[in-house]
Amino acid sequence: MKIIKKILLLLLVVFIIAQFFGPEKNDGDLASIDAFIAETNPPEDVKLILKETCYDCHSDFTRYPWYNNITPVNYWLADHIKHGKKHFNVSKWEGNSIKRKDHKFEELIEMVEEKEMPLNSYTWTHSEAKLTDDQIKAVVDWAKMVRLKYGLEPKPE
Repeated sequence: MKIIKKILLLLLVVFIIAQFFGPEKNDGDLASIDAFIAETNPPEDVKLILKETCYDCHSDFTRYPWYNNITPVNYWLADHIKHGKKHFNVSKWEGNSIKRKDHKFEELIEMVEEKEMPLNSYTWTHSEAKLTDDQIKAVVDWAKMVRLKYGLEPKPE
């Protein structure tokens, strides 16, 4: 029994020490999204959807929940954000070619229609990010209009 108590005490000490360390935060400026907004011109309802469901993981600005202060949860969140930005980062929108932008919107449409985005792990703690069918339609319709603007959308036959 003594060995179990010692192991538990050691684990507790390691957990407490770990709280003093954490990954770098995604503390950019919300202004980094301005070029994306200006170019894609989402309607107000879609702007709100993007703010509530996308920007935390797909921009240089993240609104962190209280539990981000707990190690190892903060590392898990940082990994999600890193992968999200790798696939689709609206803060770095200006540097992309028209072809790449169109492709990103093609992926956005597919992921939202298939309800793969936002991730379930995100909506568990952000219930406001769970999209209704009407919200999905609004985002998809907007994204299709953006693709038409880019001129790369396949023409209906």
